[in-house]
Amino acid sequence: MNFAHCFRALGSALATTCLFASSVAWADPASMPATDSLPTQASGGASAQPGSAPPGSVAASAPRVPASAADAPYASRTWTSRDSGASFPAVARSPASPSLAPPASTPPAAANLPNGADAQAVARGAYLARAGDCVACHTAKGGQPFAGGLAIASPLGTIYSTNITPDRDTGIGTWQYDDFARLMRHGRTKDGYTVYPAMPYPSYSRLSDEDMKALYAYFMHGVPAVHQANRKNGIPWPLSMRWPLSLWARLFAPKPAPFQPRPGTDAEVARGAYLVQGLGHCGSCHTPRSVTLNEKALTDADGTVFLSGGGAIDGWIAPSLRNEHGGGLADWSKTDIVEFLKTGRTAHAASFGAMNDVIVDSTQYMSDADLNSIAAYLKSLPPRDGKTTPYRYDATIAKELYAGQVRDAGARIYVDRCAACHRSNGLGYGRAFPSLAGNPVLQTDDPTSAIHIILSGGSQPATFGAPSSLSMPSLAHLLNDQQIAEVVTFIQTSWGNQGGKASAEQVAKLRKLAKPIDAPGLAPMQRDLRHAAPGEGAGTAASGVAHGE
Repeated sequence: MNFAHCFRALGSALATTCLFASSVAWADPASMPATDSLPTQASGGASAQPGSAPPGSVAASAPRVPASAADAPYASRTWTSRDSGASFPAVARSPASPSLAPPASTPPAAANLPNGADAQAVARGAYLARAGDCVACHTAKGGQPFAGGLAIASPLGTIYSTNITPDRDTGIGTWQYDDFARLMRHGRTKDGYTVYPAMPYPSYSRLSDEDMKALYAYFMHGVPAVHQANRKNGIPWPLSMRWPLSLWARLFAPKPAPFQPRPGTDAEVARGAYLVQGLGHCGSCHTPRSVTLNEKALTDADGTVFLSGGGAIDGWIAPSLRNEHGGGLADWSKTDIVEFLKTGRTAHAASFGAMNDVIVDSTQYMSDADLNSIAAYLKSLPPRDGKTTPYRYDATIAKELYAGQVRDAGARIYVDRCAACHRSNGLGYGRAFPSLAGNPVLQTDDPTSAIHIILSGGSQPATFGAPSSLSMPSLAHLLNDQQIAEVVTFIQTSWGNQGGKASAEQVAKLRKLAKPIDAPGLAPMQRDLRHAAPGEGAGTAASGVAHGE
C-alpha cells in the first residue's frame, strides 16, 4: 500500500551511480595509463533456479524454517524504521523460494494472534508488504511504521499518507476485507471517496485474490495498532474536490483483474512481470506520465513506452528499465540487477536518492527467486529506441588527466573534487566508489540527476549484504552554478559517455530544490583546493600535491 511512491523523490534507480567526491589531494595512484578498452568486470554469484510456481500465480507454500547456520541470523532479525527507530519483526531472504511466501522466517506464534487469524497468511502478507514497499510512504519521518503522516509533494499540492495500522479510530481497524480490496483495486476508501492517483492502485489491481487476502491479514493482525489521526491534505480548493478523481479512475485506471501472463511466456519471466507490474509498481516512477498524471503504459502490452524512463521527480530522473542502450539496462546482466536490488551497489554502479529506501525497506528482503524473476523480466523488455548505440570506453581523457593535462574548467574541477574517488580514468573503485565511465544515468540528454547529486550529495544504503555506508558530501556551498554545469558536462561527455551538456540555468533551478544529505559523521568538504582554483583556463597540473608537500 505504497500511497504515493510515484510523487516521492525517486529517479535514482537501477542505472544510477553515486558521483562520490572527496576533498583529499589528487593522488589517484590506481589511475594507471588507460587502455583503449574498458576493463572486463567479473561478476560473481550464480542465479537462483526459477521457481516452480505456475506463470502468474503465487504458490501457497508455508514459510520455511532456517535450514542452516547461514540462514539463522536472518530469521531472528528485526526491522528498524529508518526515521523513528521503532522496530518490528523482519522478514528475511531465502536463497531460492519459488513463491512470495515469507522466506527464512517462522510465522508469528499462534498465541500472539487474535482468534481466527491465520499465522501462515499473516507471515505471507508481511513478505508481500515488503515486496510492495508499503512502509516507504506510510511512515513519516520520526513516526511509527505504517501510521502515515508522510508529506508527499504532488503537482496538486501536498498529500499526506494515511494511517494503515489496525487502529479502530484512526486507522483501518474497522475495515472488512471487501473494504481493503476495493481500495487496492478501485482506489475507493471505506468512506466512499476516491484516492488521489498518487496511490498506484492501477498496479495493485493485478494482485491475485490470495495475495490480497494475505496482505489484509498482515495489516489486520501483524502490524501494531497506532492511534494517530490522519492529516488534512494541503491541496487547495477546487483541486481538493474528490468527484473528479472518480472520473479520472474511469478514464485511466484499468478494469481490475488478476494478472495473466501472455501465452507462452517463460515461467520465470511471467513471475517477474507479476511483481514488476503489480506489487512493485515500478511503472509509477519509471514510465512517463501524461499531463493528466496517468502512466502512459501500465504493462508491456501497452507498448515500449512502459518502463522507458519517467520524468523528473523532486530533482531526480527515473531511468529506463528496459533492455536498451543510452540509459537502460542493456549492459547489465541478471546477476548485476539482482546484486543491485539486494545491496544497492554493483562493481560499476550504486544507488542514491529515494532508491536507497526501496532497497533498504523492500528489495533486500526479497527471495533470490523473486529477484531473479524481476531481472529476467526486465531483460526481456525490448528497446523503445532501437537507434541508440552501445557504450564504448574512450581513453582519451584518462590519458590526458594521467599526464597532468586538463583541457577546460570542468576537467580541472573534476581533478580537484572527484578524481580521488572516481579516478582520472572514470572507473572508480569497484563497490566503494562506482564507475562514472559508461554509467547509464550519464548516457542521456538530461543531466538532472548528475546535477542533483553534486548539489545534495549522496549516501550508499547499508544492507545485510553490504553493511558499509559510504557518503559523498554536498558541493553546493563550494561551487557556483556555472562551475557545477561545467563539471557535469565534463563527466557526461568524457570516457565515451554520451550524455548531454548541463547549463547554469538548469543548476540554478535545481539548487532551489536540493537539500544536503544528512549522513552520520559527514563533515562539509573543505573550501581550500590543492590545485588551481576552478574556473581558470586550461593548463597543466604536474602532480596532485602542492609545492613543498
